[in-house]
Amino acid sequence: MTDPHQPAPPRPTSRDVARAAGVSQATVSLVLGEKWPGRVSEATAQRVRESAAELGYRPNLAARSLRLGRTRTALLVVPALTNEFFARVHTGAAAVAAEHDFGVVLYPSPDGTGPARDPFASARASLDGVIASSMASAALSALHGADLPLVMLDSDPAGTDAAAHVNLDIADGMRQVTDHLLGLGHRRFVHLASAVDTWTFAVRAQALHEAVDAVPGAEVRTVRAPLDVRAGREAAEQALTVTGERPTALVCDDDILAAGACKAARRLGLRVPDDLSVTGFDDLALATAVEPELTTVQLPAEQVGERGMAALLAVLEGRGTEADSLPVRLVVRGSTAPPAAPSRT
Repeated sequence: MTDPHQPAPPRPTSRDVARAAGVSQATVSLVLGEKWPGRVSEATAQRVRESAAELGYRPNLAARSLRLGRTRTALLVVPALTNEFFARVHTGAAAVAAEHDFGVVLYPSPDGTGPARDPFASARASLDGVIASSMASAALSALHGADLPLVMLDSDPAGTDAAAHVNLDIADGMRQVTDHLLGLGHRRFVHLASAVDTWTFAVRAQALHEAVDAVPGAEVRTVRAPLDVRAGREAAEQALTVTGERPTALVCDDDILAAGACKAARRLGLRVPDDLSVTGFDDLALATAVEPELTTVQLPAEQVGERGMAALLAVLEGRGTEADSLPVRLVVRGSTAPPAAPSRT
């Protein structure tokens, strides 16, 4: 039984590994830093690895960071911590970061448009780079002003402040939604749009309007709401009670607004999808929690985070980054169907 009053045994050092393997400390550094090929034989490298494993040696990352002039820490800035999409982005980014001995600090900037203040006394001293998801680049000025490399996710690719961009094919996602509804026979649309003024929502609106405008007799009207269920319900109720022919489809900027739209339909005595089709965007867990389940666009959020962290690492190492947009796909569920016969309110 271990005596709690006894001091813990000293942590093995690279000198201990070198002594056990019968090599120099420089050789240990080369092998454990994966810089040995061409400098050290395979047999020697294997001996060093085995000695390190037997001793339980782990590199001192803090000391290595000082030598590299890096903290091996990235800041992931998101509009909200409560949205599942951003949690999944973080999961992807953290997985890639862990493979490279990096940490990811998650930081919210509430409205996504800024300004996001520097969360540390000096971002320059505390971070290696910044990854920002679904935000306006101007919102990152306080952080980017610290001369940190900035990678933008799901953001305007024309922004010049970022060292790299990782985007989803948002426009194609909205085209898939619109083509699906038009194919079912819908011609009267309401766009339940996010009140947040960012690139990703502007792209959704443009793609929807372009697709509807290309079809004779089709029309779309826009109402805006903050990204929460109650606001979505209130905006949808207003849109559905305007005098005249009622819309047959509500196209929502995300699944949260779509859930609000479904509640509005129920309160007004309308059946989804018999009287009203509703679509979402994101494919959050919420999409299959509502009844009927939502037709929505599935976004590969974890892959966005993975690509974002990989892009930051590439920038830090002076390598090029991938520029292609990640594909998205429509998932058709029970909330959409052909429109019912025209009715008036």
